[in-house]
Amino acid sequence: MNILIVEDNPLMRAMIRETISEVVDVITECEDGDEAFAAYQTNLPHWVLMDLQMPRVDGFTASRQIKATYPNAQICMVTDFGDARTRRAAEAVGATAFVLKENLEELRTLLSAGN
Repeated sequence: MNILIVEDNPLMRAMIRETISEVVDVITECEDGDEAFAAYQTNLPHWVLMDLQMPRVDGFTASRQIKATYPNAQICMVTDFGDARTRRAAEAVGATAFVLKENLEELRTLLSAGN
């Protein structure tokens, strides 16, 4: 399985990588949503694990860009914000799944189901 992590915090990227490393084969990482589309095109990952708040291009915008060209892209929003408004906004841009950063183990479950 090929995964793209889009997360601006290097410590959080490392935590996500460590959490999913046993269930994936290839992990590509980006620091910001502005890099996400190019990384998606190059790697065509099975899943994108997308942060929402990033300095240059946020996760909503990056997800919208990816889904516009790749409508079957599987995007999981990985965020600290679990309120209903944020979840609706994630669904509106085409997110397939939503995981809170405090529950990263859910990523392993999500990705294991896709194997």
